[in-house]
Amino acid sequence: MSAQNASRAAPLLRLEGVHTHIGAYHILHGVDFEVPRGQVTMLLGRNGAGKTTTLRTIMGLWPASRGRVTFDGETIGGPERRLATPDIAQRGIAYVPESMGIFGDLTVKENLLLAARSARTADDLDAQRLDWIFGLFPALKKFWLYPAGKLSGGQKQMLSVARAIVEPRKLLLIDEPSKGLAPAIIQNLIGALRELKSTQTTVLLVEQNFGMARALGDTVAVMDDGAVVHRGAMAELVEDEALQQRLLGLSLDAHQ
Repeated sequence: MSAQNASRAAPLLRLEGVHTHIGAYHILHGVDFEVPRGQVTMLLGRNGAGKTTTLRTIMGLWPASRGRVTFDGETIGGPERRLATPDIAQRGIAYVPESMGIFGDLTVKENLLLAARSARTADDLDAQRLDWIFGLFPALKKFWLYPAGKLSGGQKQMLSVARAIVEPRKLLLIDEPSKGLAPAIIQNLIGALRELKSTQTTVLLVEQNFGMARALGDTVAVMDDGAVVHRGAMAELVEDEALQQRLLGLSLDAHQ
């Protein structure tokens, strides 16, 4: 295998024995999993399992006290080498937090412009990419000059994802995008993420809606008590109700 092909075959993101402490609390206990290139990896688990802490550790918002986070062959987190969050973002990672992170006093246009590092004015935005985003989320075009704080919950979530993809990224980290949204809005979000998936964008997605997990996931890592207790194909977890019950305490079929 050539060096180029080996690079393509290697996972885009790898966590190896990652521990994270927040103050006196030991949250992650040796997290190990990989995110393959061009796929959607679901990070599942009960509330409090450590999923959000994992995303924040990848982004350098909370430092890994032990272990290693490797992105595209480069160590970005861990005691040996710890990059600052802006430097991690510069390498092509975008983070959509559960809180969405939008600026409510700014317009939709201004929110997207802030997220586009290469653009100083709206005219500098990639028009073709902007049209693609409007195709995914038509409401953003309709409310282009509207204060983001006055959008509905679903529209705010759309804006949050749009901010992450306004420029091409290598990896998207998305934390529970469907939380609190109506079923119809969730279906729209699934459709948009499916189209994003078709562009070979790599995604690590934390989600409690298992219908969304089944619709989008290629691979899955399940967390419990700060560690990964299962890794594999999403399809295998969907087909094994006993495994669902053991790992998550519920059946995916009960959460469509």
